Amino acid sequence: MSAVKKQALGRGLGALIDDAKYEKRPVKEAISTSAIAEIDISKIETNPFQPRKEFDEELLQELSNSIKELGIIQPITVKKIDEDKFQIISGERRFRASKLAGLKEIIAFVREADDQGLLEMALVENIQREDLNSIEVAVTYERLIDECSLTQEKLSERIGKKRTTITNYLRLLKLPAEVQVGVRDKRISMGHAKALLTLNDSDSQMKIFHKIIVEGLSVRNVEALVREKNYPVKKDEKKSEKASLPKEYLSFKNNLNQVLSTKVDLKKSENGKGSIVISFNSEEDFNRISQILVKK
Repeated sequence: MSAVKKQALGRGLGALIDDAKYEKRPVKEAISTSAIAEIDISKIETNPFQPRKEFDEELLQELSNSIKELGIIQPITVKKIDEDKFQIISGERRFRASKLAGLKEIIAFVREADDQGLLEMALVENIQREDLNSIEVAVTYERLIDECSLTQEKLSERIGKKRTTITNYLRLLKLPAEVQVGVRDKRISMGHAKALLTLNDSDSQMKIFHKIIVEGLSVRNVEALVREKNYPVKKDEKKSEKASLPKEYLSFKNNLNQVLSTKVDLKKSENGKGSIVISFNSEEDFNRISQILVKK
């Protein structure tokens, strides 16, 4: 791993922030001013609502080495739960790495929050990390909606993401488990997964998933396979279409097929009038297509 990447591991959102500009204050004053306090690590306990239960030991060691060299660039956030006891709201990875680095004290923002607030803040911070895969993001969105009683609209406001983005991630959780693992392990991309979602059954999704792995198919290849599966076209229909549509119209139709990942029928009469018919499989598929069209 390069030195640049090593340095970046400890920095996160605070990469552009200089520790010196934080004004360290006593814990009591820090709570009311949103300043930071320097807290004895032995007085801090982990957050029981932390969404991530396992931490990569190698990456943790690299972050620990970075902290030894650069210090804590981005303070953790804790909740004061007793006179001499604190609980982590966010930053458990930084906390663990700091302990590993042998630090006795750690700088932290001190906040007051109930357990519901703890969960929500931990989850929101979790999805702001750059190293999350698409499935981890989707699971976190689902937990925020289910466990924090948020609608997709409210979640969109909280995290500053478009609702369509949230919907696209949540749809990944409808894929077969093996495909989700493939996305998680980066064997296929989110683009591949989105194409698979337009298939009507899990067996077809699994067959094309394995085809992607074995043959190294591109997203466009998969979109073409999905269209053929959902909307098979007979040879004579293809010949008739090519004969009746001008080249530029046929090209436009094929491009629209790819963009929408669905069947598009285009007809043109001799007087120049015509029609475009876009097919969809379900209400969800309709919403997906309408979002693409509105976005475009």
